[in-house]
Amino acid sequence: MQLKDNAVVVAGGASGIGLAIAQAFSAEGCRVGVVDIAEPADEHALQADLRDYPALQGAAATFRKRFGRIDHAVCAAAIGSGKYGFPFWNLKPKDWTEVVEVNLLGAVNFAHAFTPHLIEGSKGSITFLASVAGQTGSQTDPPYSAAKAGVINFMQCAAKDLAPYGIRANAISPGMVKTSLNQSVWKALQDSLPEEKRQDYETWAQAKISNIAPLDQWQTPEECAAAALFLASPLARNITGQTLNVDGGQVMHS
Repeated sequence: MQLKDNAVVVAGGASGIGLAIAQAFSAEGCRVGVVDIAEPADEHALQADLRDYPALQGAAATFRKRFGRIDHAVCAAAIGSGKYGFPFWNLKPKDWTEVVEVNLLGAVNFAHAFTPHLIEGSKGSITFLASVAGQTGSQTDPPYSAAKAGVINFMQCAAKDLAPYGIRANAISPGMVKTSLNQSVWKALQDSLPEEKRQDYETWAQAKISNIAPLDQWQTPEECAAAALFLASPLARNITGQTLNVDGGQVMHS
């Protein structure tokens, strides 16, 4: 992917899709730093909450000093409401607050913290993890769905603003991926159902995949990571402001 020796920072890189992305960049020979709310696992990770803008600024400055530059930034951290949101009035307005603060405003904080370092160089990139839910209006978790729609729109604004500096901004929208976030959607749904209608995770997930994904298969963290590598690479030098769906065909625009 022509990324050897590039400096990359991944928010949410301690687990799930973010971890797969961090590992993929490392395998390409990149210098990789991780920002995550979890306790740091090694010297390549720093602890910070996406809602804490000063902490993100500090992390960005630390990695800039450590690596000498930052070529690519990936925001892959996200949370769901943990509740079943269909119909939307099953939720309270207060159930939206944390989800929007982490998923949307957290992405904005991340971009503000890392953009000054990205534009010091040229031909770099910033990538946001969105979701097919942000394009289809998923009824399962309206706060998550709306926040991810906001991420996609903000990414497009960022792409226009960063283009004169040679920085590209894009988003990746995963479909059905086995992560703790996906499992929390299943759990919230099961908790809302009477005992006789509940399903185990694998049964529920396979039925949903068969219903919504034409390719009828799971998507994987590694496939999302491959998309992140491509979007950061020189192979994608003319791709900006785009949302790449890794979804088995769930979202199709005619």
